[in-house]
Amino acid sequence: MNITPTETIACPTLLVVAPASGQGKTTVVAALARLHTRLGRRVRVFKCGPDFLDPQIHAIASGQPCDNIDLWMCGEHDAAWRLADAARNADLILVEGVMGLYDGTPSAAELAKRLGLPILAVIDGAAMAASFGAIAYGLKHYQAGTPLTAALANRVGTARHAEILEKSLPADIAWYGHLPRDANAELPERHLGLLPAAEIDDLVQRIERMADLLAPTAAAQLPPQVDFRACAAPELPPLLRGKTIAVARDAAFCFIYPANVDCLTALGARLCFFSPLADRTLPECDAVWLPGGYPELHAAALAENRPLWTALAAHVEAGKALLAECGGMMTLFEKLYTLDGSAHPMAGLLPGSVRMQKRLAGLGMQEVTLPEGVLRGHTFHYSQSETPLTPLSTSVHPAGRTGEAIYRRQRLTASYMHIYFPSNPRALAGLFLNEGEIPHES
Repeated sequence: MNITPTETIACPTLLVVAPASGQGKTTVVAALARLHTRLGRRVRVFKCGPDFLDPQIHAIASGQPCDNIDLWMCGEHDAAWRLADAARNADLILVEGVMGLYDGTPSAAELAKRLGLPILAVIDGAAMAASFGAIAYGLKHYQAGTPLTAALANRVGTARHAEILEKSLPADIAWYGHLPRDANAELPERHLGLLPAAEIDDLVQRIERMADLLAPTAAAQLPPQVDFRACAAPELPPLLRGKTIAVARDAAFCFIYPANVDCLTALGARLCFFSPLADRTLPECDAVWLPGGYPELHAAALAENRPLWTALAAHVEAGKALLAECGGMMTLFEKLYTLDGSAHPMAGLLPGSVRMQKRLAGLGMQEVTLPEGVLRGHTFHYSQSETPLTPLSTSVHPAGRTGEAIYRRQRLTASYMHIYFPSNPRALAGLFLNEGEIPHES
């Protein structure tokens, strides 16, 4: 693609944020995506931060893939070129923020300022009146230059209540409308956040209902245009050309960044998908990727599938590559203990066990240095592993705190860390190659 350095692509864009988690950002973004899609517009949605579940909702709401963008894990150039590329064919770009507007380093506010994204604040108005305006004012003015332009109230009781909230806004923040309290429109949750889209039987109906509720509001109008500077996608060497990678994908293994799949394809790999819950053996392949998900919810079924684990053991013993992330790694230990204390035999490729707990065990961005190179990602898990293995390496948080252990056995690499593959495609390719084929960082 030939790109002039000064070329820009204009597209109406909105970054949807909140003062905290749980305010309804995902609900509002999904409703906006479906509303504008129904109006005949091509909508692209992005999720700020390392979330796997919200993008699944947005992909269904918009009918288009939903990528993650993050200034640290993904990098500013990665975010910039993805947004610019989307702007070429989209009529509207929506970006869902992460946590509260100023939470995290870097925050959604920093993303907005660096990329020039106008901000819509979603505020849960259920238990407040004029304080709604104070919160909106604080979000806009806490840091100079924050481009917050509008506010939307969620979980509003009555039309009179909405009127009070609207009148509380300062003159420099526009009223975008409101969503009423509606149990039939809320999105169900579990311990890692929202339910995966595939598990919400009436998801489309919920999204449609939310879009209906927003249709009479200012949210039906297009937001301001943003001029995105044209950026070329990174050119990746074909380090995985001729390689077939088997990717686990089902209800137990569902935490997959679309960008990771695209990265493997751009590196030349052919991907084939299989289900550890349903398939009794591995597809013919050179390497295997076991991503994260919910193995603890399907422990009995996974334990019963001995033929698959036998095939996976043969794969590893043959010196072939296997990358296992978080839930994928959990299934490689000898036993998985669920919350009720039940023990389920797993693959036994790693000595030790993993035990679910109610308390969060790991959270945050991660960077790890491996023989193949430096990779970035994140961690989020409620289980603890016990193993006599000595880690190959240990990840670190951006602030320097110790993170997750990375284990290696032959060409098996396993960790609680979810890797963002485009953070270092060359190093990533090395995780799917056999010894002697591995490109090391210079």
